[in-house]
Amino acid sequence: MKKAFFLLMMSAIALGDCFGAMDKEAIEKGLKSHDRALHIKDGWIRDPYIVLAPDGYYYLTGTTPLPDDKDQIEDKHNTGLGTGSIVGYKMSLWRSRDLIGWEYLGTPYSLKEGIWYRQRPDRFKEVDESKWRLWAPELHFFEGRWVIVHTSPSPVAGANLSMSKGPAIEGPFENPMGAEIGRRHDPSLFKDDDGTVWLIWGATMIAPLKADFSGITGEPTTIGPANRKMGHEGCLIRKIGGKYVLFGTGWSTDRTRKGTYNLYYCTADKVTGPYSPRRFAGRFLGHGTPFKDRDGRWWCTAFFNANVPPLSRVQIRNKPMGDNAYTINKQGVTIVPLDVKIVEGGRIYIRAKDPDYAHPGSEEVQQFDK
Repeated sequence: MKKAFFLLMMSAIALGDCFGAMDKEAIEKGLKSHDRALHIKDGWIRDPYIVLAPDGYYYLTGTTPLPDDKDQIEDKHNTGLGTGSIVGYKMSLWRSRDLIGWEYLGTPYSLKEGIWYRQRPDRFKEVDESKWRLWAPELHFFEGRWVIVHTSPSPVAGANLSMSKGPAIEGPFENPMGAEIGRRHDPSLFKDDDGTVWLIWGATMIAPLKADFSGITGEPTTIGPANRKMGHEGCLIRKIGGKYVLFGTGWSTDRTRKGTYNLYYCTADKVTGPYSPRRFAGRFLGHGTPFKDRDGRWWCTAFFNANVPPLSRVQIRNKPMGDNAYTINKQGVTIVPLDVKIVEGGRIYIRAKDPDYAHPGSEEVQQFDK
């Protein structure tokens, strides 16, 4: 047993530092200075989502393997896509008081709590459990209850909107929208100042939800930048300085898995638009979560998404990156400080503060104003 564990660890180390999260002192210093990317947690994860809850904890979830899947160590740089994906069907969950130490809370939710397990039981029986996938979960706290939204490609290509019965993230979960949630890619939620909760999906559709989350009201609205498509996934909305800010994700070359996976944004005076031209928020920040810390400073999550192991900071500065999918992010959860401010004319300016995340690469198709 000891020999097997040793060999497992050695194979992981051969792929790169398996235990590469920064030490506590370095993270503490970086949290205070708010000027550099911080690798705060190891472990195989995509689409990391962090939210600061009313109970004072930061909660973290994302696209993950099953907890006991050894491939997350042996296949450290698995892309999570295609037939070789190691993504599981359960939502792993952690919490932290300080963004440094993370307490594992298990897997309180899985596809078995969603609507499709009840609506399409035969399909779940037909597809081997090893091929069930839960992608990009988000956690939202509304009126004393948690709402989980996510997407799934298998065994049923669909989304879920599931709600806890109380303030604990635990089952049994209700599915108030039922099958009406449909096949909405990367669903997200945004609560406006008037209490209306909007459902966001794709790149980008939005619709207001009924007060009891049992369905949408009215026809969905298409929103996006004035000058081009936002991207293809990972869209969400925040309200900053009285403006609606739509964030979205795309590859820098506008070609799938070519270049770097980046975060962009556009702004509007109304949630339904019209929105400004697309602006650049940060390199390597695709499908990241912009969130405020306890002190009101903005950060964005980042993760490994590439076809090759992560490059060093020196390598990315002069390397052309249009021929493959590249990243600077190690496997695990990185948070990158954002400069968020209101500039002349009331325009919202958002940009990563770490210089290696702050500027588009030479392969970037769109040219951005300074």
